[in-house]
Amino acid sequence: MSEVAKKKGTELSTDLMADMFAVAGQGAAFDVDELIVPNIKIAQQMSPELKKSDAKFIAGLSASDMFNSLTSEKYDGEKGISFIACHTDTTYVEFGPKEGGGGFVGILEKGDPRISQTTRDGSTEVLPNGNELVVNDNFYGLILLEDGGSEPVVIPMASTKRKIARRWKSMISLQRIEHNGVKKPAPITATIWTLKVVDETNKRNETYGNFSVSKSRQLGNDDRALFQEAEAFRSSVVKGEVKAAEESPSSSDDGDDIPF
Repeated sequence: MSEVAKKKGTELSTDLMADMFAVAGQGAAFDVDELIVPNIKIAQQMSPELKKSDAKFIAGLSASDMFNSLTSEKYDGEKGISFIACHTDTTYVEFGPKEGGGGFVGILEKGDPRISQTTRDGSTEVLPNGNELVVNDNFYGLILLEDGGSEPVVIPMASTKRKIARRWKSMISLQRIEHNGVKKPAPITATIWTLKVVDETNKRNETYGNFSVSKSRQLGNDDRALFQEAEAFRSSVVKGEVKAAEESPSSSDDGDDIPF
C-alpha cells in the first residue's frame, strides 16, 4: 500500500453516520413530477406477485395480503395496517386494451361524455374507441409503520372496492371533534383507520380479497407532529404536487379479472 493510500486511510472517519450527516440530502432531491407515490394493493390468487416466474414476484407474499407497488413491502392482510386518510378523489383512467398490451393512455375529466358511453365486456368497461376505462376512488394518506414512522401512499379502490370506498367516505363524514365544549366535523386527517383484508365471493362462487375498514382512534394531543405531517401531505395533494401512480389493470387487483 502506498504512503498516499495509508495517509488517506488514516484520515477517514470511523463514524459513518457523521460522514453521511455531513452530506445529508445531497443527490437525493428530485422534482415532484419525477416521484411516484406508491399504491397499496391486495394480492389475489392469480396476482403476478405470487408467481415465482414473474418479474413482479414478491417472496413471502400470500393471497389476501397487501403490498406496496413500489417497494414490494408486504403487509399481513389479517393483521392489517394503520392508516391516516389525507385526501380522496375519483379518477377515470383510460388504458389500452389488454390484448394489445394495455398501457396507460390518460386521465378523463369527470364530465367527459365518453364516460357515460362505455359498454361492459364481462367486468371491463370499454370506451367507444375500444380502450378500457377504470374508475378509481383514491385514498391518499400515511401508513403508520411499526417503528413509529410513516410513509405516504395511495389506496386505489376500483370495481368491488368502490362499495368499500363509499362506506369509508360516509364514516369519515360522521367523525366529530370537540374543543372547549364545542363540537365540529373532524378534518379527514384527525382519524387513524385500520385496513384489513377479508374474503368475499362473487357470482361465480370465486373467492377474492377485499378491504375492510374500521376506526382505530382519533388523534390526541400527543399526535401533534403526526397531524402536521398528515396536513402537509394533504396540502401537497390538493395543490397537485402529488399524484397517484397509474398502473395497467392486472389480476393483482380483483375488479378487472374476476367477473361479477
